[in-house]
Amino acid sequence: MCFMKTETLTLRLSKRRKNKLYLYAVENDKTVTSLIEDWIDNLKLKDNAG
Repeated sequence: MCFMKTETLTLRLSKRRKNKLYLYAVENDKTVTSLIEDWIDNLKLKDNAG
């Protein structure tokens, strides 16, 4: 079995946004971590090739 090395991310959110994020996670049967990972994975990066 392969284990991924993990890191910790700390961020500041308003209480309203935190509650909205947690509620969304529960309603969609996901973890907050998986929501953030999905968002990061879908970010489009600019092509730096000239």
